[in-house]
Amino acid sequence: MTIDRRAVVARHDVRLIAPNPQQVLSVGNGDFAFTADITGMQTFTDHHDPLAAMTRGEVAVNTATMSTWGWHSMPNPEGFRLEDAMTTYDSPRGPVAYPDKYDMEAAMAGRVDDKHRAGAWLHVNPQRVDLGRIGLVLRPSAHEPGITDPGQITDVNQHLDLWTGTIRSAFSYLGEPVEVITVASPDDATVAFRITSPLLVDRRAAVRFAFPYPHDGFFQTDDWAATDRHQSMLTENRPGHAEIARIADDTRYTVTVRSTNGAVAHEVDPHVFLLTADAETVDVVVTFSSESNDARVSDLDAVAERAVRSWEAFWVSGAAIDFSESTDPRAVELERRIVLSQYLTRVHSAGAMPPQETGLVTNSWQGKSHLEMHFWHAAHFAAWGRPELLERSLPWYRGILDAARATAKSQGYAGARWPKHVGPDGRESPSPIGSLLIWQQPHILHLLELVWHASSESRRTEVLDEYAEIVEATADFMTSFADRRDGRFHLGPPVMPAQEFYDARSTADPTFELSYWWWGLEIARRWWNRTGRPARRDWQEVQEALATPRVVEGRYAAVASEDEVRRDDHPSMLAAFGVVPPNPLIDASIMSATLDDVLANWEWPSAWGWDFPMIAMTAMRLGRTDAAIDALLRDETKNRYSPVGHNPQIGGILPLYLPGNGGVLLAAAHLASSSAHTMPPGWVLHAEGFPPLP
Repeated sequence: MTIDRRAVVARHDVRLIAPNPQQVLSVGNGDFAFTADITGMQTFTDHHDPLAAMTRGEVAVNTATMSTWGWHSMPNPEGFRLEDAMTTYDSPRGPVAYPDKYDMEAAMAGRVDDKHRAGAWLHVNPQRVDLGRIGLVLRPSAHEPGITDPGQITDVNQHLDLWTGTIRSAFSYLGEPVEVITVASPDDATVAFRITSPLLVDRRAAVRFAFPYPHDGFFQTDDWAATDRHQSMLTENRPGHAEIARIADDTRYTVTVRSTNGAVAHEVDPHVFLLTADAETVDVVVTFSSESNDARVSDLDAVAERAVRSWEAFWVSGAAIDFSESTDPRAVELERRIVLSQYLTRVHSAGAMPPQETGLVTNSWQGKSHLEMHFWHAAHFAAWGRPELLERSLPWYRGILDAARATAKSQGYAGARWPKHVGPDGRESPSPIGSLLIWQQPHILHLLELVWHASSESRRTEVLDEYAEIVEATADFMTSFADRRDGRFHLGPPVMPAQEFYDARSTADPTFELSYWWWGLEIARRWWNRTGRPARRDWQEVQEALATPRVVEGRYAAVASEDEVRRDDHPSMLAAFGVVPPNPLIDASIMSATLDDVLANWEWPSAWGWDFPMIAMTAMRLGRTDAAIDALLRDETKNRYSPVGHNPQIGGILPLYLPGNGGVLLAAAHLASSSAHTMPPGWVLHAEGFPPLP
């Protein structure tokens, strides 16, 4: 059966008929995203402000405009350095300094003591920038303020056409119709609108541009009160063309506004501009750029044509899944999650650096990347036969290689130690947990192996050459980090496992990390063999003598240093046979018993969005496809997907969580690629285009 891909995608188009502070739609290209409210623009910003929503007892998702290149750092008059946030830990190699002096709870409450001041500044800087808000001003008359309550608009009908990446929004205000088409360029930071309404002619509708100062809060993107700390200057203004220069400390970028019949004017607020039009239809094309911009696109049609070609090429490339012949009523929901997750990760996770947990929708962790999450965000691109989308973010590792080498060297190790919580420059963010995590170390090797398997024969040779240095530096660190005791190689202490609630000073040999260490070194050895390089005996020696994970009462423990398994957070021991392929360290029968124990006894409200697809992957490797599907669709707090496809986790703090979306797609690839798996009764899976998984 050849899958009708357009039909599969179209049946999951998003349609909204009422304002909701949690429901937003994005257009973008992986490096830039514009997130819109029910009007197709950023009109009702208060309605979507997370802090304002909390005072109303609601959860809201921001409507920001974000990029992978837009970053800002607060002034650092005291010259804080990473060395100022270090604590010394005992290790088999002697004292090792880790940047752990950060108290998140105290920092969020505004109670930072002298011991943690350096870590607090270093942790929250840099932060990702909201480039600006572009919304409609809707007002009773040309001289009155705009409305702020979306309840004042009626006849709402909004449609996200997934196949073309286009939002079409329609509503009425004061009995007059308003229609907005929203689309983003596939090539740069450009968003375009076609606004049609008789309200434009008498100035009861206009386009508003507003620019905030950056915010260094955990999930805030904007400080609207700090009007004197940044500049917004109209540097060029003529009919149909305006340029606004933005300066916030050392951050500078340009906003170019082109319109078919509009004029831009500065408002009383120094960071607000208004575009008015003399006709019932106006095209507005806005480009954000950190460099000089000489683009000449001035109408929506030109942007939309490029966007449509790009999105159609995306949907017809790679793999596809169709559950339409299934009779199990859950199949529709799983297919919906799969389709919407493809769209969302293409918009938010396919950029030039590893994405943040909330993508380019809004900030969490100040917008920084979590490298242990890169696998969950983006591994699926290669697993779905779209390795070029994963490859966009891999050269970034080369860019921070010197910093990663310096970290390893400072701790007495060879190679490169990849950070956990990081901004664009690769500098580690102080954390008592993040600085001691290690499961992000093999990720880059696993991602590269997925790319190699999904690439053409000619591209495979290029991939081997391009990333050999990263492979070697990563494997050298992993080999150096393992400590030989009693004839075996051990991981830690100190070490923080993926299940982040153990004491790093005494924890050793986490089950998942041991298995992942074996797999990472196996990948490195394969790469060296493929390129004809001499075998690395040091890699092989560590791999073959890695400690065996601890077994307690016939089940895998989380770590070797504890008999009791904490049953909250991530059941990470399952990843040793889910994320990681079968290997000599893991016994399938013991893992099956471990899976049964987790399914029966885990504290599910504490689990995270990627845990459920991870469990499904383990179940599939064990040949338990029914358990895999049950895990993917288990009705738990953090395993729900909103009408727009978001996977919320912690109320307004993490109102969406892209590792969950990426995990669903990776688990679906495992499901589709495993011919040995028989689908349970009521399930019919049609799949095409999936490359073999390693």
